[in-house]
Amino acid sequence: MGIIIKPLVTEKMTSISEKSNRFGFIVRPEANKIEIKNAVEALYNVTVVDVNTIRYSGKNKTRYTKAGIVRGRTNAYKKAIVTLKEGDTIDFYSNI
Repeated sequence: MGIIIKPLVTEKMTSISEKSNRFGFIVRPEANKIEIKNAVEALYNVTVVDVNTIRYSGKNKTRYTKAGIVRGRTNAYKKAIVTLKEGDTIDFYSNI
């Protein structure tokens, strides 16, 4: 299975991508920056300048409903913000 799970396509990441040449991805928790860089370069044919990673822990959530208290937990994941070389870009919507 690959290092990259899915690209992050949110309002915040889209505005960051438009201003500076940075794109976000959800990656496997055990992946390091070098593996992430190689995976992005191979998958999208771009040159990666910098990789920043962030680990998010899952959080407990509680909701009160008619049926009673519903307890759950959000997923833990690792996010990678990749800076590309000037002039390179990634189009996530090209194959829709």
